[in-house]
Amino acid sequence: MKKTLICLLLSVTAIFKAEAQKTPSATNFNQGWQFVKDIDTTNSGTKLSTIKTASVVWENVSLPHTPQLEPVKKVKEQWQGTCFYRKFFTVPAADKGRHIAIQFDAAMHEADIYVNGKHVFKHIGGYLPFYMDVSDVVKYGRQNCILVKLNNQDNAAIPPGKPIKDLDFNYYGGLYRNAWLIKKNKLYISNSVQAQREAGGGVLVHEEAVSDKSAKLIIKTDLNNDFKAVKEASVKLSLIDDAGKTVAAISSKAQAIPAAGHAVFEQHLTVENPKLWSPSHPYLYQLKIQVLQNGKEIDATAFQTGIRTVKFEKGEFYLNGEKLTIVGTNRHQEYPYIGYALSDNAQFRDAWKIKDAGFNFVRCSHYPPSPAFLDACDQLGILVMDATPGWQFFGGKEFQENSFQNIRDMIRRDRNHPAIVLWEASLNETNMSKAYMDTANKIAHEELPFTGVYTTGWMDYAYDVFNPARQHLKAPDYWKKYNKPKPLLIAEYGDWEYYAQNAGFNQKEYAGLKSEERNSRQTRADGQQRLLQQALNFQEAHNDNLYGPGFGDVNWLMFDYKRGYAADLETSGISDIFRVPKFSFYFYQSQNGPVADVHGFGKPMLFIANYWNDPAQKTVKIFSNCDQVELFLNGKSLGKQKPDTGMFSNNLKHPPFTFHPASFTTGKLTAVGYLNGKQAATATQATPVGTPSKIVIKADESGKSWTAGSKDALFFYAYLTDENGTLVPTSSNKVKISVKGNAQIMGNAMVDAEAGIASFLLQAGDKPGTVEITATADNLKPGTLIYKVH
Repeated sequence: MKKTLICLLLSVTAIFKAEAQKTPSATNFNQGWQFVKDIDTTNSGTKLSTIKTASVVWENVSLPHTPQLEPVKKVKEQWQGTCFYRKFFTVPAADKGRHIAIQFDAAMHEADIYVNGKHVFKHIGGYLPFYMDVSDVVKYGRQNCILVKLNNQDNAAIPPGKPIKDLDFNYYGGLYRNAWLIKKNKLYISNSVQAQREAGGGVLVHEEAVSDKSAKLIIKTDLNNDFKAVKEASVKLSLIDDAGKTVAAISSKAQAIPAAGHAVFEQHLTVENPKLWSPSHPYLYQLKIQVLQNGKEIDATAFQTGIRTVKFEKGEFYLNGEKLTIVGTNRHQEYPYIGYALSDNAQFRDAWKIKDAGFNFVRCSHYPPSPAFLDACDQLGILVMDATPGWQFFGGKEFQENSFQNIRDMIRRDRNHPAIVLWEASLNETNMSKAYMDTANKIAHEELPFTGVYTTGWMDYAYDVFNPARQHLKAPDYWKKYNKPKPLLIAEYGDWEYYAQNAGFNQKEYAGLKSEERNSRQTRADGQQRLLQQALNFQEAHNDNLYGPGFGDVNWLMFDYKRGYAADLETSGISDIFRVPKFSFYFYQSQNGPVADVHGFGKPMLFIANYWNDPAQKTVKIFSNCDQVELFLNGKSLGKQKPDTGMFSNNLKHPPFTFHPASFTTGKLTAVGYLNGKQAATATQATPVGTPSKIVIKADESGKSWTAGSKDALFFYAYLTDENGTLVPTSSNKVKISVKGNAQIMGNAMVDAEAGIASFLLQAGDKPGTVEITATADNLKPGTLIYKVH
């Protein structure tokens, strides 16, 4: 990533680790911005930095922000162009002599920064943060203006590099993550990329000699001294458990830090009887780092980390010495309407849904995610493949140098997350040169020169782990005959081989189906037959992958998304773009458990994959992690069964259950799941009575309540039901939503219901309070929900 200093007054340039947002010296800088786009850019840095700007109408905004709300159904390419953000702020005179910096967690994707009309910084790249030391630039005790000029137009030098119109995802513009104002003593903990030192900067943690009896943590803390004289300091480390008890601590001796220089403090903490991090028990400690002078704290940071060991071998993955099969998914970070501008809560909710779906692994396709998403994976227990930006494009020298810097910056930002077990230092589905791959792999190991660090790439060269897509070979073998010593992970499956290669091992369900009915790209509105086909495709592919030499697989994908190269949504998600589950969601959920983890995921479950509204659909498919299921129709037992067997089920942890009622009779299906002969779970599905008559509104919190003052966008769903409250899945009525209170509708206020559900996105305002949400439709009883914003 190329960084260019324009103003010599800007002393240190860097990318600041995500831990800044948890540092006491960092305050949120998201409020009070102004925004404008599509204007004359001539002399914009100086011209737009004054309060009064002729002929420019600024919009008051806060971050995260997207330049334009985009329709869910694409009518043209997403907005690309030049836009501007500016903010007026004051740094008190008392702060003169301190280290003052501003950090942006992301800006898409070419940023020019002006402070008080002077161009001081340029950043290239849209997915990683940048940090500016403005100590010698700001005016103390007076008003300052920071102006950010952003351009997200196609640029072959900026990964992913491929033009939007040819790209299989979108990169939306804007300051779409958090911003921070940092004030510190001039002797301070640097950030992890600030000094541009291999395996240096900030705080670096790694483990050695880990067992359930003890573990050694080796912590390196990098201090910057911006004073013009030598300074002495010591570093105190404290490891604190989730009960607030300090379980290990150490203080260094005082060490001299040279003037305008830096020093590294390496310290070892021994933890007795450590609680190891894993997907089922994602135990996190808090690591507190204090910089002391004469016993007085002058800087500090704290972040959560976990203790675990990782080992990949041919055909096997070991976490904490125990073999674990990876069952994963891919995720794009896009939301409807707002693009990439998700709140931290929204990032957490996506992770919650991934865990709820039964996955223990997520691949961040095809770029580094938000730090908040990685924090959520740490907390919930989701293993992560972190990925550098790239997809089907290999640029020239400048592109490659920017890509190498992306890899370094990604690792420096994210290296202390226990959830990350693989570093995808590879450009996805790109014909990379061997020289590029050798360098990318080398960079990752330079940044993390320890055992238990693994790179991964889609080409079988250079990287530690090979992660091809299933469709990169053909049916029926795919990767089952791969016999090289390298560990193998199927990083994509379930979509393209069915969409483009007409895959399927003689599925009986293929008979009479059109090609569009056979593939995995199905919307909820396509009906239960096609939703069942999608679920069967994923089941077949996942079951078949388990024959092979891999240690796991990662489906394509979790959520539907928009892309540049096609006008329609990519709909192979197991949930739609509004995060409403399809039948496939419950197939994967059934592969987890039936013993709940510490967060309650993986408990005994049942899902009836049949609306029971169509006489032609007499087969009843049930997804469950129970060992027996009994099905009742209107109270009469249709029998108790064990899971399915056969070529689509024999490798599954929990195959589905398939019932064949003798005839179709309207009424209520009830499924009862048993574990060791005892009832463990139940589910019901009733036949809807007639057409919809009323609306029921539900909110989707997914582990995080709706929060004011953070641009928190929450999904609300209007269910079209009969008088008994049963969803009518054939309904597509137009539904309109209205809001009273401190919230606003993002995107369309009137939408067509899809399979009986109309989906809306609402953003909380600046203050807590009660919001009244009403949904109406012609000839239906309105639905109202009173909801509290915290």
